[in-house]
Amino acid sequence: MVATTLAGRRILIVGASSGIGQALAVRAVQQGAQVAVVARRVDKLAETIALAGGGVPIAADLRQDGDTERIAVETMASIGSPDLVFVSAGSASLRWVHESTAADWARAFETNVIGVNLLFAAMRPHLRAGAIVAACSSESVGRPRAGLVPYGSSKAALEESLRGWRTEHPDLRFTCVSVGATMPTGFADDWDMGMVAEVLDTWAAHGLAQAELMHADDVADMLAGSFAMALDLPGVGLEQLTLRSPAKEGASGAEMLDWAQDHGMPEPQPDAAPGGEAGR
Repeated sequence: MVATTLAGRRILIVGASSGIGQALAVRAVQQGAQVAVVARRVDKLAETIALAGGGVPIAADLRQDGDTERIAVETMASIGSPDLVFVSAGSASLRWVHESTAADWARAFETNVIGVNLLFAAMRPHLRAGAIVAACSSESVGRPRAGLVPYGSSKAALEESLRGWRTEHPDLRFTCVSVGATMPTGFADDWDMGMVAEVLDTWAAHGLAQAELMHADDVADMLAGSFAMALDLPGVGLEQLTLRSPAKEGASGAEMLDWAQDHGMPEPQPDAAPGGEAGR
């Protein structure tokens, strides 16, 4: 019988302070896994552990020098060699590409590409044979969203690096999890809602807006089941998972915004910043 839960597994989740990372951490702990959870914000990590009823917090930032190595050391000290590493941390500024600054580009690549790869390098000597190393990408790769060009570009680079890891380290299983629009995640909490309305209209004009989004809890359930089965079948690679809402494409920007606000997207804030970070 192939496993359908993560019971008994040792799991490292980076980006566990909100959204998909937090939801997966809750499920993994409740299913009986030993889980180390990583994020920048200590208070949010405490919320995750309270929701899950367990877990080991590691406060760290993928952009900070030395933090990826420290994550590896603290993970080994707390749960031992992981069966699964899952990275859902992500960063994006919401700006038109011609207005994107060097800092916007740097933050996207430092978090979504460089930090993730340095983490993989730090964890590699400590992983169990056949371990799964998974990172969240985006459905925007190949179908760029207006206002998120640096973010989409960084996720495309992440996907290429995962292919490189597979080539150089066939003893491990590297999984790209391409995720469509999901709520709640915290990803857009700091975005200017006026700008959101503008980009949604642009997405709709290109047929990229959907009438409904996925829920983070549903995505986490799908991931937990998929990883559980894959870990029990070490001879099968799990290279690509694509999770996106089955709702119709071609919705209007107003329809998508109405749905998002009905399901918890914050109201416009007059001093909102143009950038957001999810699950960190």
